[in-house]
Amino acid sequence: MSYETLKHLHALTVAATLALFLLRGYWMLRDSPRLQARWARIVPHINDTLLLASAIGMLVVAGLNPLDQPWLMAKIVGLLAYISLGTLALKRGSTKAMRIKAFVASLGVFGYIVAIALTKQVVPGLG
Repeated sequence: MSYETLKHLHALTVAATLALFLLRGYWMLRDSPRLQARWARIVPHINDTLLLASAIGMLVVAGLNPLDQPWLMAKIVGLLAYISLGTLALKRGSTKAMRIKAFVASLGVFGYIVAIALTKQVVPGLG
């Protein structure tokens, strides 16, 4: 696959990740049983696997090493924070208030990751 194809796949799966997370967050806020639907537990993992595979593919095709690129390391750290907060928001938060705070924080981290991707700066806006 070409870099451009991988980049488009990556952008598409990023958009799908956000849409699915917003939908599941809405269901969490509404205490909807839909959050436990089989597809709602499986489809996001399939999409996120494609997202990660396209990211790794872009790194390989471009010959980039995340250890040599501070902005890529920041994205990886942000991704780990997003996953942790998202897990708290959608299933592991012990109270609704904790889940809501984790949901809002995870959206902030998601925005930070996108800003890094667009600017290739660890602190977007300062470079």
